Amino acid sequence: MTTFVIILHVIASIGLMASVVMQSGKSAGLSGAIAGGAESFFGKKKGLDDLLSKLTMVFAALFLLSALGLSMVG
Repeated sequence: MTTFVIILHVIASIGLMASVVMQSGKSAGLSGAIAGGAESFFGKKKGLDDLLSKLTMVFAALFLLSALGLSMVG
């Protein structure tokens, strides 16, 4: 049981890191003003951002539950 929870925890942590890193940054400041024009010209992939946002929430919930499970078992 503990091994399964540890494996789930590792998968959730790797998935959480990957989904956060793959998300596009929120443009702010001077660099956002420059990059924002390029995004409006080339088009922004809104569907991918929504998918990554939902995946981040799922991996965060799995990470939280597996961490709680590990603390109860250990």
